[in-house]
Amino acid sequence: MRVAIVHDYIKEYGGAERVLEKLHEVFPDAPIYTTVYLPSFLGPHKKRFEGMNIKTSFLQFFPFKSKLISPFRLLAQTAFRSFDFSAYDVIIVSQTGSYFPNAVKKRGAKLICYCHTPPRYLYGFETARDWKKNKLFMVLSMISIHFLRMTDFKSSQNVDYFIANSENVRKRIQKFYRKDAVVIYPPVSVGDGRGSKIDGRTSKTEDRRLIHPQSSTLKNLSSALHDLSSREYYLAGGRLARPKHVDLIVETFSKLNLPLKIFGKEFAGHGEELKSKIIHSTSSGQKSKIEFLGEITDEEKYELMKRAKAFVFASEDEDFGITPVEAESLGTPVIAFASGGTLETVVDGKTGVFFNKLSVESLSKAIEKFNKAKFNIEVIRNQGKKFSESIFKSKIKEFVASKIK
Repeated sequence: MRVAIVHDYIKEYGGAERVLEKLHEVFPDAPIYTTVYLPSFLGPHKKRFEGMNIKTSFLQFFPFKSKLISPFRLLAQTAFRSFDFSAYDVIIVSQTGSYFPNAVKKRGAKLICYCHTPPRYLYGFETARDWKKNKLFMVLSMISIHFLRMTDFKSSQNVDYFIANSENVRKRIQKFYRKDAVVIYPPVSVGDGRGSKIDGRTSKTEDRRLIHPQSSTLKNLSSALHDLSSREYYLAGGRLARPKHVDLIVETFSKLNLPLKIFGKEFAGHGEELKSKIIHSTSSGQKSKIEFLGEITDEEKYELMKRAKAFVFASEDEDFGITPVEAESLGTPVIAFASGGTLETVVDGKTGVFFNKLSVESLSKAIEKFNKAKFNIEVIRNQGKKFSESIFKSKIKEFVASKIK
């Protein structure tokens, strides 16, 4: 069976790129077709794609392409249709919700789409860029959105089989594409309770000194703590973009004067906005207990998660949400906004607590509720392990084999 994998673009490493990486592990001989590949922007994750057979489109030859990712969506359909898939039996599309990769000319191949979400910017969901701020740009965007929706719908009809990354996204596929989908949850790197599972292997880190250049406090982290009450800080992070509402978390923790560490890559200048919010909220002379760690490795992230009182997640209409599940798999409970895929992964009162409004008051009440609750760390870990890499790989193999006879 000859397999090709298609991905929108490779410029950053998030949940969609983790799925891409694991799809390639399931089908190691499959080349990856993408519009542009920009490894210099991948930070500590650059090496993950080295050695893979990555084939790029004509967009790769554009000057200043790193700044054209958003405008490229107007050319994306043409870029994907320029690829030749005549040699393949199966095309697996990893649809991130940015471009229109399902527009490929599949010829005789079966097209299976693993859909993270239909494009959020086309269907009214909050996006990382505040494109409605400029009124002229908003009017032009609304006109283009009309035609891009038509493109997106037509591309979706080219798909033979849809896989959704959550029940939440399955409903979106049904609503916007009028297609059925099977749910296969994304792969989550899970811990074993002693060391962190990193890149498919277990790393024993009990006595390891963890130091990050942007942090003076990531040091001398001792063995995994089993008593939540003795943990000293809360943790938030991931992709620092507006729909994640990290600004709300910063505002709340500043008001409550609680210790919070934030990791992740800044997106569209949002990181600077968050830092200014801290400065503004501590202008009275009170020393801030909030620390930005910047973009860190998976190993550093897992070490932080293992020792956090809770992972705080305020994302709105999250497609699935990998970071809360990573925290659960390491025995750390989650304080999460009750929205999107998080409703499928966090069990209120057992593996974390929810808050129902994106407000300082609602999040503050959830933190108060969390501090009064008692959690069983093994129950939390077991919830996270339901979304393991091995389960994902097994289900993907089984699904593809059942459709290709």
